[in-house]
Amino acid sequence: MALVLHESAEMYLETIYRLHLRNGSVRAVDIAQEMGYSKPTISEWMGKLRAAGYVQPAHGSAIELTDEGARAAEKIFDRHVTLTKIFEHIGVQPDVAQADACRVEHYISDETFDCLRAYFAQSAKLEA
Repeated sequence: MALVLHESAEMYLETIYRLHLRNGSVRAVDIAQEMGYSKPTISEWMGKLRAAGYVQPAHGSAIELTDEGARAAEKIFDRHVTLTKIFEHIGVQPDVAQADACRVEHYISDETFDCLRAYFAQSAKLEA
């Protein structure tokens, strides 16, 4: 059962990825605190992501991304970082750039994102 990665699923994967970078391991309670959702909601989503092959149980109560989950999370995280840099470069305040990047990263096409990255990497010397 392949789960189509819409905004909600992408947000969970990116959150797990960020928490892993920050803390080394990730538990459902960490995700709940980070996202501001209830533990039952997190458990429901972890079940969906596990069934789709994006996460798996790890040591103890930890959750880890599968290879497929890590690829998807890294892609979303890269989009977030790159879009934030682009928005800040054109004069958007950092907090607004962060918030807007978080919304745009889920809806922008691969083609448009790749073109934006290439344009700004070439013309603005952004580290993407």
